Amino acid sequence: MTARTLAQWLAYLEQLHPSAIDMGLERSRQVFERMGLGRLARYQVLVTGTNGKGSTCAFLASLLEAQGLKVGVYSSPHLLRYNERVRLAGLEASDAALCEAFTAVEAARGEVSLTYFEMGTLAAFWLFARAGLDAVVLEVGLGGRLDAVNLADADLALVTSIALDHGEYLGHSREAVAFEKAGIFRAGRPVLCGDLAPPLPLLQQAQALGCPLSLRGHDYDLAPAGDHWQWRGHDRQGVALTLPALPLLELPMENAALALQAYALLGLPFEPGTLAGALQGTRLAGRLDRRELAWQGKVLHLLLDVGHNPEAAQYLSVRLAARPVAGRRFAVFGLLADKDLAGVVAPLAGTFSQWAVATLPSPRSREATQVARALANLGVSAASHGSVAQALEQVCNAAGSEDEIVVFGSFFCVAEALRWLAGRAA
Repeated sequence: MTARTLAQWLAYLEQLHPSAIDMGLERSRQVFERMGLGRLARYQVLVTGTNGKGSTCAFLASLLEAQGLKVGVYSSPHLLRYNERVRLAGLEASDAALCEAFTAVEAARGEVSLTYFEMGTLAAFWLFARAGLDAVVLEVGLGGRLDAVNLADADLALVTSIALDHGEYLGHSREAVAFEKAGIFRAGRPVLCGDLAPPLPLLQQAQALGCPLSLRGHDYDLAPAGDHWQWRGHDRQGVALTLPALPLLELPMENAALALQAYALLGLPFEPGTLAGALQGTRLAGRLDRRELAWQGKVLHLLLDVGHNPEAAQYLSVRLAARPVAGRRFAVFGLLADKDLAGVVAPLAGTFSQWAVATLPSPRSREATQVARALANLGVSAASHGSVAQALEQVCNAAGSEDEIVVFGSFFCVAEALRWLAGRAA
């Protein structure tokens, strides 16, 4: 049989299991053990949370790599290429490496049916186990307790934030969500939480397992300091550490502070200049991602953000308010049908001069006309478009060089915008 290409593998994975999401570790654990997988690296860090997982992983990987460590990073979903999900020593996994990994998982699974995500997670783990890594930073896909990433034991378990999302799988209260996310904790191993008001189940699980707990606002924190920000925390012996003059960042500094505390607990060299440079150099496509576009004789300013739930929208609102523009702001917006439209729009309703809403290239998308009607009911006028590209073209025609175009609402929305921008550049 001719070897599959990566595109063929991904198409195969999509039809391999009856449902796209099927929570539970039984199936993937069987295959994990058949493949002889165990520890993937000397340091294993798991990151869960409602928002901020991707940037926290990126910050921590940057801090570790700045010390010369060989780091593997697993994250999801991807924006443009599946390869984005698996990074080894700063580089995306190649098509050939991913195909080899999928072949290994397929050979081991036998009769066991795995979801797309489970196959991808095991493939990433197989690559990491063979790469001679010093550390892995693993982003949990959904929840924690029953997510395939939880097959890896966490030396450090990070929880970025706790809010309502994916209620059909995680529950409809912050307490239920916290219980699921606390499923990545391991007995006696450190837990870090960036949520300023962590629900009781998270605290109870840490206590029951004897996990040393580092809470933002108590055990570590950050504070603005003029044109800088400062951080305080502690090392693994409990000795106080401070970084008094860190450069301001585009990505959320709350997540940088969490990553710094995680780094401090690993017992690695704590060199302020090296750490500050690592944070400042961290970039992540689609997260508070600023771009410029030459359009019909003018330079336009865009901000792309994958935020798609009320907590993310509230955070985006705060960041926009803190950085006013000389002109107007335009929204290019698309949302999936299972997301809280009113909750996402409410914090941003008065932020934009115009809204251009688009149907997303997903069967789960809300129709643009439906979104526009819902916005009208909330007192927000919006023009509907059949695609993100059409919405962007309309907004770019209307915007000037002192304006800002904010693209948000979904990974699908930002991915389409990135494809459109790449096409313009080409």
